[in-house]
This record gives sequence, structure tokens and C-alpha cells, in this order.
Amino acid sequence: MSSTVEKLGPSRVKLTVEIPFADLAPHLDKAYADIAASVTIPGFRKGKVPPLVIDQRFGRGAVLQEAINGALPSAYEAAITEAKIIPLADPEVEITKLEDGDVVEFTAEVDVRPEFTVPDFSTLTAEVEATKSVDAEVDERIEMLRSRFATTSEVDRAAAAGDRVTIDLVASRDGEALPDGTATDVTYVIGVGGMIDGLDEAVTGLSAGDEADFASTLVGGAMEGEPADIHVTVKKVAEQILPEIDDEFASMISEFDTVEEMKADLASGVEASLAAEQVAAGRDKIIEALVEATDFEVPAGVVAAEVEARKEQINGQLAQAGLTLQRYLDQTPEETSRTAEDFWAELEANTVKGLKAQLILDQIADDAEVSVDQADLSKLIVQKAMRNGTTPEQEAQHMMEHNHLGAWMAEIRRNKAMGEVVAKATVTDTAGNTVDISLREGEAVEVEEHDHEH
Repeated sequence: MSSTVEKLGPSRVKLTVEIPFADLAPHLDKAYADIAASVTIPGFRKGKVPPLVIDQRFGRGAVLQEAINGALPSAYEAAITEAKIIPLADPEVEITKLEDGDVVEFTAEVDVRPEFTVPDFSTLTAEVEATKSVDAEVDERIEMLRSRFATTSEVDRAAAAGDRVTIDLVASRDGEALPDGTATDVTYVIGVGGMIDGLDEAVTGLSAGDEADFASTLVGGAMEGEPADIHVTVKKVAEQILPEIDDEFASMISEFDTVEEMKADLASGVEASLAAEQVAAGRDKIIEALVEATDFEVPAGVVAAEVEARKEQINGQLAQAGLTLQRYLDQTPEETSRTAEDFWAELEANTVKGLKAQLILDQIADDAEVSVDQADLSKLIVQKAMRNGTTPEQEAQHMMEHNHLGAWMAEIRRNKAMGEVVAKATVTDTAGNTVDISLREGEAVEVEEHDHEH
């Protein structure tokens, strides 16, 4: 077999491969045997039909086509190995010459990993926010716990922020009640949000038995997102009574007997959590810096395929939830200012960054001749099981059933490459302190996975 490679662009090549008929012989034998075993011809036992008879009955071309299909994958793999290229997608194959008894020639155009220079990791820097006050975070968590264990007491006064009210709601338009627009005995804490816009303002200052009208936009149901007139009736007003922060409270919400012990445990957890958030932010920013400092373009076809796959996945999830993308954005507090066009544009930009990061880490792993052994794979399986709430056996079975072995091995190599990067990069916080983002023994970081396997 002989092959040549032609560069069509920074990240696309055309392989021209010749397969001599001597190399095609085993595939021809198999093609004749497969056809003989699948047909019944009078005068011949099944599986014993001579090649000449098969040629006469079905045509030599059909046999050649089957043999070529069998020979192509190994010939293509040998050609990309010889050319020292790394495909990022399936090739576009065309048979360009077929001389029976002599030679078969085919071309394969494919997107490949572009050539680029990886920057010196020690030049990569990033800044992250200084960690928040542990004491303030502990106080915030304690207040959340107090709210969770609060009791209520009905009161005969006007409702105020923090009160729990029991209300009836009726939605209408042009004086006509809307289908599914009535809700009774709804409990709601004023100021918490998450219900109809304008509800807080409408019920604040109302006592039990009072009513109010306001205009809003419906949430949920067949008319979600539609404007409507809302009539609210307050049936009960109850104030929340927060428990005192004492030893009794500590023993009720934790395994500790005293407030001091409870606060010390909370502080330890908060400190670890804040540090982990800071380290994760630092690693993300260093990867961004690595991508920014590495000059190459991800093949457009690879980006387009990945973006389309993600769009299908997101649209499928939204359809299952009975939502359009714009409706989802409108009802998600942190997304309300974005349009669907903004969302898809950001998705594409992030997809490009993620693909670029993976290609860089793959190059780093290749340069460092990173290897993966069974122990590495076992660790990853255990980590996935812990993260997904499954058993290692279930994860291993999932890997085999869905043919994820190659992707998971690539994930391990990228993780090791990431370790090389963060060990030499420099991260500081806004207070000027150095932040250690290096990987600890046995730790894994997640680099967003995309499937480039050819």
C-alpha cells in the first residue's frame, strides 16, 4: 500500500491511497465466502458456490465493492499513521481508480488537528477574587437554617416582608377568568420571589380578608408568558418566628451540642468550600489564558457538528419540559436580559473555546508522551461513580455498553496534561495572595468533553 498527503488548509488534508490487489485478496476471498453463504443456487451446496458462478449471477462489481469496503478502514488507518496526522472527524472518501486485478485508489479528505506551538506554562497568569469572609458566610448559612426551622404564628395585622400569607389567585383577561387561571390556598413568603411578578407589592400592607388587583405575566400552564389581570385575596397572615441561636438550636440542626461546636464545624466546611471555588476559578482562568495564548483555528466543520449536536440536545430537553428557549430565558432570573440569539452565539463561542482547550491538552499530552494504565482508568471510574451516585461496576458497564473507553482514556490524558499546566502557571487573588491551583494526588479536574474520535 502507498499513500500521499496533500494539505488543503491549516486543518484539512487529502490522502490519496493505493491498495494493490495483493492486499485486497483476503477481502475478496471473504466477500466471495459471505455471498456464497447467503445465497441458494440450484446445483450447489450452500456456501460452496464457486466465485465464477457468483460473478455470473451477481456481477464482479458487487464482489469488488464489498471487498473494497472491507479493506478501506485498515488502509485509511495505515495512511493516517504514515502521514502522522490526527483526524478530528470522519473522512469524506471517494474511490478514484479501480483497475480489476491491478490496483484500487481512493482519496480521503478529513479535518485534522492543526499544527500550533504550545506556550510556556510558566508565562500563564490569572487573577481570581479573594475568598469571602468565612464568618459572614457562616452567619448567612445559620440564617438560612433558622428560616428552614422557623415556626409561624397567625397575626391580626397587615402583611409585611418576611410574613407567610395564604392567598387565592384568579387570572383573567377582559373580565373573563382564564382556563387554569385559579389557585386557592397558596402559601407564600413575602419577599422570597419565584411567583408572579408584582405579587409582593400587591399583598404587602393587606390584612386577612383584604383583596387587590394587579397586572402581571402568567407563569406555567398553557398560557405561560401571556399578560393577565390578577385578583388576589389574602386569607391568612402569619409571621415567621425564627429559633434562637442557642445550644438547643445547635443540637436540633446538627450533631453538635453547643453553638460553638456547630459554628466551628460550619466554618471548617465553608473554608474548604470557598477555597475549592477559588481553585476551580483559577484553573478555569488559566485554561482560558492557555487558549488565548495558543494561535490556531478549530476546523469549521468540527465546530459546526458540535454546535448542532448541542442545539439538538438543548432543544430536546426544552421540548420535554414544554418550553421554548426564549420562554426559558424569560423565566430564569439570571437569563432574563438575554435573547435566544445571544444564547446560541454564546453557546458557539464556548464550544469553540472548549474544543480548542481539548486540542491543546491533547498536544501537551502527546509532547509529554503521557500514558494511561489500568489504575488510571479504575480511578476515573470510581470518581464518576461518586459524582453520579452509582457504583463503579455500573460505570464500567456503561463504559463498555456505550463504547466510551477511548473517550475516557482521552479524558485521563487531558487531565494529566492539565496537571502539567497548572503546576507551572501563576494565580493570585485580588488581595495579592498566591493561590495554589496544582492538582493534588489522585485529584481529577473536568475538561469539557467533545467526541472527536474518528
